[in-house]
Amino acid sequence: MKDMICIVCPVGCRISVDEENDYKVIGNKCPKGSSYGKKELTFPTRTITSTVKIKNGIHNRLPVKTSSEIPKNMIFDIMKELNKIEVKSPIKVGEVILENILDTGVNIIATRNM
Repeated sequence: MKDMICIVCPVGCRISVDEENDYKVIGNKCPKGSSYGKKELTFPTRTITSTVKIKNGIHNRLPVKTSSEIPKNMIFDIMKELNKIEVKSPIKVGEVILENILDTGVNIIATRNM
């Protein structure tokens, strides 16, 4: 059994996942906890929120995020790529800053107009 806290919603259920019993989840108060527990042990993913450099903006950094979840084991590699990026103002919220980062099929998008 693997014990963890579900992070899908604000409740934060303490769940246990039985890896030897087809990843059966106990302790969840909603169905999301069951799918989260199994996914977290079989193929964990995350959404990255970060910033990139921007020229001619009202701030020096532009907030960005991944357009969908990426494999958890790629977080540091993606962060290295984000550190290399510098964009030029103006940028619109939702604008794609970088397509298909590291061949994941996931785009990096702006989360603020600047």
